[in-house]
Amino acid sequence: MTRLLAAFLVLTLGGCAAYRSVFPEPVAPAPVPVAAARPEGDAIQKIPFRTGVSSATVEKMARQQACTGGQGAGLVTEPGPVEVYRMVCDGGKVFMARCELRQCRQM
Repeated sequence: MTRLLAAFLVLTLGGCAAYRSVFPEPVAPAPVPVAAARPEGDAIQKIPFRTGVSSATVEKMARQQACTGGQGAGLVTEPGPVEVYRMVCDGGKVFMARCELRQCRQM
């Protein structure tokens, strides 16, 4: 019920905000992940680094958990209402967060 109400509000208020605004140019689709071969012969999948609309929010959350360094918070999933971000901290620790309609929570 709350999701339905939230979706209705987003669609209604989003339409009001877009009435006299200029829409940005469409973004090119994300590149396809590249498989790299490990010495053992197994292939691993590498995801290219992409920023998302909530990257700064996730980086702030990571700093609160003593996670700093690296490129920052990169988008792991496709852009949309639900996104997953990953940030590699100094020392190899990984911080991940899930953002739904720009509301982020640590995973």
